[in-house]
Amino acid sequence: MWRYSATVSFRDLHTNFAWVDVALNAVAGVWALGAHWYAGLRRRELWWFVTAAYVAVFVQVLIGVVLMNVNDLEPDRFHLFYGFVALASVGIIYSYRQQLEHHKYLLFGFGGLFIAGLGMRAIFLAGSQLT
Repeated sequence: MWRYSATVSFRDLHTNFAWVDVALNAVAGVWALGAHWYAGLRRRELWWFVTAAYVAVFVQVLIGVVLMNVNDLEPDRFHLFYGFVALASVGIIYSYRQQLEHHKYLLFGFGGLFIAGLGMRAIFLAGSQLT
């Protein structure tokens, strides 16, 4: 008899949330770049969205670290590298926000796209390890 199970493994959570992380940062990046040219996009909600995207990076790295330690996994070194570079990038981008106040939309726009790219690279490295 077939039974539906709603359980999701921690590994599935890490895999699926990676795409959420990439999507959030890509949308935040495009929105911020658009706000650089179109004043109508300069809304308070942009900064809430950027914050949510950056929190997603922290959550994704935390899930990965827990997954590694609990299941005694050893992922590809570059998978780890891209994850931690994304985490460090959040801190670097945030730390430059006052120095680049006149270009903050460009900073957060290109920063969001950079973090999304790092996430995609980490995803593809993890996928290539499974084959």
